[in-house]
Amino acid sequence: MEPDVFEYPFRYPGAFEPPAEWARLRQECPVARVRLESGDEAVLLTRHEDVKQVLADPRFSRQMDADDAARLTADESGGPFGGENTVATGEAHLRWRRIVGRYFTAKRMADLRPRIAEMTERFVGDMVRKGAPADLGAAVGFPLPVWVICHLLAVPDADRDRFAYWSDTLLNLNRYQQSEIDAAQAGFVAYLGDHIADRRAHPGDDLISELVAVRDADDGRLSEGELLMTAQGLLIAGHETTSSMIGKMVAILLADRSRWERLLAEPDLVRTAVEELLRFDTIAGFGVPRYVSADVTLSAGTIAAGTTVICQVGAANRDPEAIERADELDVTRAPNGHLAFGAGPHSCIGQALARTELQTVLEVLLRTLPTLELAVPPERLRPTEGLIVGSLHELPVRW
Repeated sequence: MEPDVFEYPFRYPGAFEPPAEWARLRQECPVARVRLESGDEAVLLTRHEDVKQVLADPRFSRQMDADDAARLTADESGGPFGGENTVATGEAHLRWRRIVGRYFTAKRMADLRPRIAEMTERFVGDMVRKGAPADLGAAVGFPLPVWVICHLLAVPDADRDRFAYWSDTLLNLNRYQQSEIDAAQAGFVAYLGDHIADRRAHPGDDLISELVAVRDADDGRLSEGELLMTAQGLLIAGHETTSSMIGKMVAILLADRSRWERLLAEPDLVRTAVEELLRFDTIAGFGVPRYVSADVTLSAGTIAAGTTVICQVGAANRDPEAIERADELDVTRAPNGHLAFGAGPHSCIGQALARTELQTVLEVLLRTLPTLELAVPPERLRPTEGLIVGSLHELPVRW
């Protein structure tokens, strides 16, 4: 193999240490050729300036179904971003975003905060009653975001184990065969189709009911396919990324307990701490793929037409050229130029919800479990390999 083609994704050296390749590539090869598990080649970007430009540039498309787009995985679908899993771009995307974005305003999420706090306290209370040590990820990190998104979409919380399987199958890079992926996709689509039909027959005060009303207005603003795609995307992305971040956030704070003690002493720092923890996250996942159909020049070089680009947001968030003391955790850092929620018109539509959940979980844990600590040495925490979304295998804690 040519020496200037790197095998990707990189392996994590631990739960709190970024891959050594991040710093090396940012400095020496910011537009790096990488070979994916499919055998296809892509370009990896690691500098903050370049990643921010690509994420905001409409010439870089989220639609990964072009004939010459790289397949992220070796299966027929090409991975979670391939084929029918793609979303609209350009004006169609802006139209979709205007419709859905009205439900995810900061005000509406703030109104939801008391309910999120109540449910967090319930999950924490259940964990405490069962006794230490406990896996905080399984006890709080997973069920809370599932409950929140189920509440917003009027989906039965009892189905959360099914969502966990569908998420794991559809977001995994190498664990499942194509037949298993197809079966999970078909089962998920059938489930959502039934749920949409139920909301159509029995509308309520939830996002799916609102979107069904928009769809049934028959004015061309929303197709049935877009309605289904939105429900699927929200159910998976609406809980998977926040679930994993809850565990990583608490782990980072407890690995150096002076950080936890600082927030106990100054709880008003929770908001800036959450932003900094999002930036500091080293288990950032695979990265954000884009496809470009015309030559584009970045600060680090030219990207040729027909190239698949992987934006490594975690590496960009550690770029010392863009962020002062980038390898230090500073819970007072403000403003914070992290790219955890993306940039531009395709930035995360649910970021207000994610921030509300992360802040609320941290506030509740600080208030109710001030003696919280890791139940194992930090070096024993293991990243989960093979997922698009970076996460910890488990988070054993005691109090």
